[in-house]
Amino acid sequence: MAQWRARADAALTAALPALDTAPRRLHAAMRHAVLLGGKRMRPMLVYATGALFDAAPARLDAAAVAVELIHAYSLVHDDLPSMDDDALRRGQPTVHIAFDEATAVLAGDALQSLAFDAVALAPVEPAVALQLVRTLAEAAGAAGMCGGQALDLAATGAAKSLSISELEQLHALKTGALIRAAVRMGALIGHADDTALAHLDRYAAALGLAFQVRDDILDVEGDSATLGKTAGKDAAQAKATFPALLGMTHARERLDELSRTLADALAPFGAAAAPLAALGDYAVRRAH
Repeated sequence: MAQWRARADAALTAALPALDTAPRRLHAAMRHAVLLGGKRMRPMLVYATGALFDAAPARLDAAAVAVELIHAYSLVHDDLPSMDDDALRRGQPTVHIAFDEATAVLAGDALQSLAFDAVALAPVEPAVALQLVRTLAEAAGAAGMCGGQALDLAATGAAKSLSISELEQLHALKTGALIRAAVRMGALIGHADDTALAHLDRYAAALGLAFQVRDDILDVEGDSATLGKTAGKDAAQAKATFPALLGMTHARERLDELSRTLADALAPFGAAAAPLAALGDYAVRRAH
């Protein structure tokens, strides 16, 4: 895991525009958004899934970079005053605070564009590259992350009007779609068959939901210093969350169910899936 994280960091640093090239302020904002911390969960999912099918890390780098750039862009825009309006991310001032709102919008736009440039140049067969581009596009757009964010904004202030199935669908799009894309891209580069892809889709769906349930619990129980972002914002903004709809006890029970689903989905792969199992365990038990 440490090697994959270091590899992802190095690849991201190399992919981003240099600080000494114009427009310098935009490039500085992009690097601020990507390089100042982060769990690198999505790149590690690319590497872990690719390793399951013996894909060389050099073939996986572009997909790992692309999925993290999309994630970073989404956080920049998510933190904007017109969205979740947050001043703290990864223990640092958010991009619109460190720079300004217009620069933050442009930085997010540029990171999204750079992501597709990276994945289009992946050292894989042309047919696989096309699958990677489409997988990432579907995950990032209205049928995925952007659609989930729109549902989240619509639900803010009206948490009690959502059913649990609606909340799970919201997060399947907002959080889960990009996690599924990370897993699927690693599998596609490794030439996984349809049966393996189905098992991995089930794993990714449970992982994305578990990550969000845990995030909602931490927003209630954590503190800003540990989380690296403002704690308690969900309740303050009357956002739809799993603790708000289920109560904390049942939210924890849902997390336990998802943990069992993760293990069951990976069972067909045996010991070779240990890295994916470890990432699932982290999502369920993380402290930040």
